[in-house]
Amino acid sequence: MNSPGKHHLDGIRILDLFAGPGGLDVAAHFLGYRSIGIEWDRNACETRYAAGLPTIHADVSVMRESRFDEIPRSIDVLAAGPPCQSFSVAGTGAGRRALDNVKKYIHRIVAGEDEATIDNDLHALGEDPRTALVLEPLRWLLKAIETDGRDPYKVIVLEQVPAVEPLWDVYAELLSSGEGRLNGIKYEAKSWKLQTEEFGVPQTRTRAVLVARLAEDGGIGPLETTHQPFDRHRGKRSTAQQDLFSLPPKTSWISMAKALEEASKLEGSRVDVSRFRTRSSTKFFVVSNYGHGGDPKNRGRRLSSEPAFTVTGKISRNKVYRNTAEYKAEKYERFTIPEAGVLQTFPHNFPWSGKDQGQQVGNAVPPRLGMHILSAALRGTRPAVGELAASDTWPAVSRSTADELRVIGCGDQSRCPEGSHKITRSRRKSAP
Repeated sequence: MNSPGKHHLDGIRILDLFAGPGGLDVAAHFLGYRSIGIEWDRNACETRYAAGLPTIHADVSVMRESRFDEIPRSIDVLAAGPPCQSFSVAGTGAGRRALDNVKKYIHRIVAGEDEATIDNDLHALGEDPRTALVLEPLRWLLKAIETDGRDPYKVIVLEQVPAVEPLWDVYAELLSSGEGRLNGIKYEAKSWKLQTEEFGVPQTRTRAVLVARLAEDGGIGPLETTHQPFDRHRGKRSTAQQDLFSLPPKTSWISMAKALEEASKLEGSRVDVSRFRTRSSTKFFVVSNYGHGGDPKNRGRRLSSEPAFTVTGKISRNKVYRNTAEYKAEKYERFTIPEAGVLQTFPHNFPWSGKDQGQQVGNAVPPRLGMHILSAALRGTRPAVGELAASDTWPAVSRSTADELRVIGCGDQSRCPEGSHKITRSRRKSAP
């Protein structure tokens, strides 16, 4: 590591693989834990530097294979949300088709088969290469166990789309066995399928989560929800009904309007809902970018008094209408990046940076959900009320801090993913 940033790595406990812009890291911050993320996407790294989040701009596999010694030894928590595109309903489905094969690879890795042979077999599947990344958390876990001077991770937290839940079940089975390369080290492990709106996220999103803890440190309690579920099968509504907006929600999930209104009132807020204001409230409805039931023309609709659809990297394509008359006239608004971030429960002033910011927002773990998961995994409790209340505003980060973190993450750029600084170098050459 470069000396200018050594103090930024003091006391770090959590390693976040595939860290993205920092959903789990933001959650860790508000719970009082320090983390470092590994992320290959340059744009997400720029957001992380601006937010003051320690980062290594690198490929997760390369770090494990040839740079493992750079990972702070203070880390005892491994967290990961491997890329989900190949498993996602919105993706090609390659991961779902390869699910049974991937289960076999998990067993083969723990059994101690030659990893080069396993990798060759994985490539021979001819599926989306990102499918194999779901095996990386297991490989990192075993790497720590087998490296002299390293202790096993005390806690493991994994998050993915719901289609991956069967793989987390296999992880849990093997982690509890202590067999093979686990060298007798056993974990208590549980997996859940979680609905984000049940944890105060103003969005319906289903995630498969695994939490494991060293067996000697005690079991894992239930992950208790805090809000009522949203009825996804509530029946069709006609946009011609002018009184729909007056229907109050009958449950305690958080609506889009409530989340955005509260964010807009905060000091220095980057969220402005004035374009949706009526005399007494904020009212709008959203038409999804995605079709439903196999019909691309059957776009779903959500009222402002309801949670948002799953926030994806294409959220900027959702059409937001102020009223039904404008819907007929095809006049619509778009959610801004800060607004999309708030629907993901990022702070209203989170410093989104770099390009593809919509994709960054959509790829992230909702920090509010992350707070519940990490708090349950590390403390066995829900986040404190004060911690949740404080999570709506991000602390200011100085330019010098961001620059120091960029040195840690990129250094002289020679060890960053190939081609990731191509644009930067060309600009430097043309500079006077």
